[in-house]
Amino acid sequence: MSITLRFWGTRGSIATPGPYTCRYGGNTSTVELRIGEKFIVCDAGTGLRALGLDWLARPDPKAMVHLFLSHTHFDQIQGFPFFAPVFRKDVTINLYDPTGRTDSNRERILGQMVPEYCPVATHHLAARIDSVPFSHRTDLGAGISVQALQQDHPGGSWGYAFESEGQKVVYATDSELDAQLLNADSAHITPGEERRFAPEVLAFFKDADLVVADAQYTDEEYQTRRGWGHARFITVVDLAIAARVRQLALFHHDPRHTDTDMDGILEQARSRARLRESDVKIVGAVEGEQITVGKP
Repeated sequence: MSITLRFWGTRGSIATPGPYTCRYGGNTSTVELRIGEKFIVCDAGTGLRALGLDWLARPDPKAMVHLFLSHTHFDQIQGFPFFAPVFRKDVTINLYDPTGRTDSNRERILGQMVPEYCPVATHHLAARIDSVPFSHRTDLGAGISVQALQQDHPGGSWGYAFESEGQKVVYATDSELDAQLLNADSAHITPGEERRFAPEVLAFFKDADLVVADAQYTDEEYQTRRGWGHARFITVVDLAIAARVRQLALFHHDPRHTDTDMDGILEQARSRARLRESDVKIVGAVEGEQITVGKP
């Protein structure tokens, strides 16, 4: 069974529409996964609105939405009140919570919908919204499993590994991988120096067919942004190499990075892979594009 991923929002921190971001995209984090008959959504950023409109136009829109949030910072949830399926009585939204607590994500995502902040109130919603707490791993049925990894980010965040019939796709945004390095005390890691990752991090990403990862900062930017909860793109490339990842999509683009900046970052990332003699395929996450792994 194949896994098809489509980017609906690729930007981090705040939406940045405009002429300088139109190629890679200006909407905040929203990714759709289609695995068999399952309709899976990772994060509910501003890209969720366009996904909902596309869902309305589909010949057989799925009435069950499996929604996984990395965390509930505003750029990850502000698209939810404008997501078309939430206004349909025949829709159920399973809102997964890897903390194992009941209703924490549900309370937060609906908590933004007070009149002082949002024109759409909770009483306007028609869909059934169920909280689904789990710890570390859950199954969606049809042979699809999901593993969660706690990440380093202010307030906490989670990465998810989706597996089905030998295919593995990882979604891991808002993660300060540099803070979790075993050699994290190094302010500047030289081009020939290898970053060392914790065993549990390597195991989570190991042998993934596709990894979508937060790669927001350059080496220079990171020096003044330690503790902000995001990774250097070079660190993400080194992780992909160490974990034997087949394809890496750089994600959560900095709001200040233009399309031209992103072209340069992508070339530097590929140069790093060549330097390390790796054949990992590296792409930049582009709003509207999709990637399929495995056979139909």
